[in-house]
Amino acid sequence: MTCAGEAQSAPRCPSAVIAGEQRAMLLTDDAVSIEARYEPSPTLGAEPSGQLALVVGHGFSGALERPALRRVASEFQQRTAVITFSFRGHGRSGGRSTVGDREVLDLAAAVRWARRLGHRRVATVGFSMGGSVVIRQAALYGKIEEIQPLQDVHEGERTGRSPGRTDGVLGSAGSADGAAPAGATDGAAPDAVVAVSSPARWYYRGTAPMRRLHWAITRPTGRLVSRYGLRTRIDPGGWAVDPLSPVAAAPLIAPTPLLIVHGDRDPYFPLDHPRMLASAADPSTSELWIEPGYGHAETAASPDLLARIADWATAHA
Repeated sequence: MTCAGEAQSAPRCPSAVIAGEQRAMLLTDDAVSIEARYEPSPTLGAEPSGQLALVVGHGFSGALERPALRRVASEFQQRTAVITFSFRGHGRSGGRSTVGDREVLDLAAAVRWARRLGHRRVATVGFSMGGSVVIRQAALYGKIEEIQPLQDVHEGERTGRSPGRTDGVLGSAGSADGAAPAGATDGAAPDAVVAVSSPARWYYRGTAPMRRLHWAITRPTGRLVSRYGLRTRIDPGGWAVDPLSPVAAAPLIAPTPLLIVHGDRDPYFPLDHPRMLASAADPSTSELWIEPGYGHAETAASPDLLARIADWATAHA
């Protein structure tokens, strides 16, 4: 199945009821194909407009069909509808991973698809790299017209034009006047955001797992190992300019509700990361959960934690 925005020649999806599991290849604003899967909740009615859709972003080296993401989707599906997808460079999606930069375009395409399927309420849930993506995507595609002055925000993220980058990062190439990305007005803005095991800042190498990850991303041999060992294709060009960091994006999300979830046994990012994010976010619209005994991302998330996340999103979206 394909819908408008998924292929240039595809018909528009009806906005009425779409029952049953759906699969699609979504097309991002920079023309990358993203594999996606929609699963309605078997415990709710068939009409999607009255129920929340959770759009789930996996961590680095995850993918749509990986067991950890399938388990997350199964838990969430007991409470509401779920969309899972593979970020670029992962699974059957096209392109190459930019490790949290252009992945905001992938997430935006998935949120738009949830809207086209009839869901009036959409929450994004991201794990690890996906956690940084949901924070940045909510900041970039939210109520941008309320943020002043735009010059205080990473200009390349806002306008689609950065030093050393002339292609439209967020679908507004050529705009030099601080205009909002296309996604700000076409249904890509989420109604609630949950960031799980997310980094707060870029280039963190304070733990052994992160030092190994940086080797895998930045070294030719590491990228070769990633491609054939982790089945993750990484863009060798790196970032032309640093994207807006999660901690810089966090205060821009309000008034959209934000939940930050982190484990006190996370081997990748210590607790200063979630605390930095919580300190930067609007305290009136954000929450921080420090989970005792919890490790990292979707692979370590317990059914109880996933149930509480889904319940929070349902209540706050």
